[in-house]
Amino acid sequence: MTSKHSQDGIKPTQSAVDTDQLLADFKALVADAEALIGATADQGGEGIAQIRAQAQDSLAQAKANLADVQDEITSKAKAVAADADAFVHQKPWQSVGIAAGLGLLIGLLISRR
Repeated sequence: MTSKHSQDGIKPTQSAVDTDQLLADFKALVADAEALIGATADQGGEGIAQIRAQAQDSLAQAKANLADVQDEITSKAKAVAADADAFVHQKPWQSVGIAAGLGLLIGLLISRR
């Protein structure tokens, strides 16, 4: 990994989990909003039609933004994976030592339970 990832203080795994949860929640919200718009499609009135049109426009924009965010997250994840791959190839023994240390630490934590 590069020093950029460690300087910001965010663990990539925790950030990925939070981002995945946020994306899932946002997708659920969009699906619920689409269902609500579909359920009110037979309701009359100019005000309802105008609100429905605004909601559809907002949903379309939200979907586009979601796609952009997913693309950005995917590209960042690929960059992190490439950095990790380069590190492992440049310093294989250091990587083995880090992996062994993490395995030992996780084993100790699990055995305490």
